[in-house]
Amino acid sequence: MKKIINNCENIVSEMSEGLVNSSENLELIHGYNTIIRKDISEKVGLISGGGSGHEPAHGGFVGYGMLDAACNGEIFTSPTPDQILSAIKAVDRRKGVLLIIKNYQGDLMNFEMAAEIATSQGISVSSVIVNDDIGIEEKANRRGIAGTIFVHKIAGAAAEKGGDLENIKKIALKVIDNVRSMGVALSSCVVPKIGKPSFSLNENEIELGIGIHGEKGILRSKIVSADEISEIILNKILSDLTVKSGDQIATIVNGLGGTPLMELLIVNRKVNKYFKNLKVSIYKQYVGNYMTSLEMAGCSISVLKIDDELKQLLDFPVKTVCFS
Repeated sequence: MKKIINNCENIVSEMSEGLVNSSENLELIHGYNTIIRKDISEKVGLISGGGSGHEPAHGGFVGYGMLDAACNGEIFTSPTPDQILSAIKAVDRRKGVLLIIKNYQGDLMNFEMAAEIATSQGISVSSVIVNDDIGIEEKANRRGIAGTIFVHKIAGAAAEKGGDLENIKKIALKVIDNVRSMGVALSSCVVPKIGKPSFSLNENEIELGIGIHGEKGILRSKIVSADEISEIILNKILSDLTVKSGDQIATIVNGLGGTPLMELLIVNRKVNKYFKNLKVSIYKQYVGNYMTSLEMAGCSISVLKIDDELKQLLDFPVKTVCFS
């Protein structure tokens, strides 16, 4: 295992410090690895976070038009309730705070515990749970993956425009109801403290429906072309999300950390051809690394069905380190 690190114990704190150094508008709550905006206005606060190893999620999306704080847990480990509580207190402007939580047991437990404590201290806190990963059949167990970025973007815009907590939560839930994602891996990843891959694939194999923590997928098969992989994923997404001729969508082709942009663009080419054949218009499309899994080779595709309200919020300006 080769990593450009100093030591395993300080990876998250040093990464967090390096991110804050890259922007004049970010600061670190020392001791908590929590990244916050310096210029939060009198509005509803937005917080997300989770285990580290998914960069640029979540700290790279802190800034105008998106998140107000991101809580960085240890690699693939939920942030603690204390970390999350520190973020809630830092962004609270007496307008309420919305927690955007990915559907993992540790995140659910710790974010909800922090919310309870904050509520008992007089802070108005609400939350939404993102579960866009259709690699899992049971809806209650679906994980939050790259579709979460759409929730950050659209809820963040609604907050900047002055919406109240109830309205912003409603908009976030609308996004969650209309976004689906699925990923494919060509290789696993290596958590530094463990030092070995979380699963193994032969040179001629791929894994469909993988999670962002190195979880195995739902189907292992021989490697096929980029077009075939993309079509498998898109067919699966549209078996769960109703999209018809004349509809408009937004898409994310997301790299998992070890995939060249060249390959992501080839996938995006197929995504465009696929929806053109269905007479479905792609209003916005994003290609790049948004929610990774360390150095995993592979990608995910997210599809969001949009209407005029969501289009306006997607168009709202953003100023963060890693999203524009």
